[in-house]
Amino acid sequence: MTKIFFPLLLAFSVNTVFANDSHPLISAIKGDHRTEKNRARDAYRHPLQTLAFFDVREDMTVVEIWPGGGWYTEILAPYLQKKGKLYAAHFDADSSVPYYRKSLAKFKAKTEALPSVYAKMEVTELSPPDKLEIAPANSVDRVLTFRNVHNWMKYGQVEAVFAAMHKALKPGGVLGIVEHRSSNTVPQDPKAKSGYVREDYVIQLAENAGFKLLAKSEINANNKDETVHPAGVWSLPPSLRLKQKNVEKFLSIGESDRMTLKFVKP
Repeated sequence: MTKIFFPLLLAFSVNTVFANDSHPLISAIKGDHRTEKNRARDAYRHPLQTLAFFDVREDMTVVEIWPGGGWYTEILAPYLQKKGKLYAAHFDADSSVPYYRKSLAKFKAKTEALPSVYAKMEVTELSPPDKLEIAPANSVDRVLTFRNVHNWMKYGQVEAVFAAMHKALKPGGVLGIVEHRSSNTVPQDPKAKSGYVREDYVIQLAENAGFKLLAKSEINANNKDETVHPAGVWSLPPSLRLKQKNVEKFLSIGESDRMTLKFVKP
């Protein structure tokens, strides 16, 4: 039976478990190594509540999928540094896509500049269909991915990536997904060109890969986002792709409405 995770229960759990500011996760979120630009997005991305919902503990082995510029890596790396292990499954260094190579180079420059925070992190590659070993098989407690499903859909890679995530997890391990959410009444574009994906579609993708849904949360929901915009999700902050056109409107909406889903590998 699917368990629905209620926001009030989550709030109680977070307030109880993380009441002490010295907790390692609180310390990681408040760490001086985090950029001010990234801190400003905590109000939309809710890192404490999200990682608590995924039950990420400091002694776990965790894979972060396609971490991009390292927003969540800034939190996960110090949190897992002493007792756990973090794999950052980033882009292929030899990719034919310039964006991928540049993104990986910036990520490595950022993390190598702060060895006190990132030295124990291991960077692996995820480049379907050839490079899929994000971590040793059946070795990790958590696989986390933030706003990536639409990218895999765009390039026809989604089934391969879900299979890779399933393979890396231990039996009983958890897959945590945050993704831009469209209405379940809108037909799903198989390429997800708007950046939005139906929640039921993501659940089906995961279940097809062998996962079972444990819970869903509204931690990262935004009911101001009607999800239909001229430049898709990138109309909204932080991208603001339309520049000054309707900028006040998009700023007033804030970041996208997002699903937060927790699956288990049986």
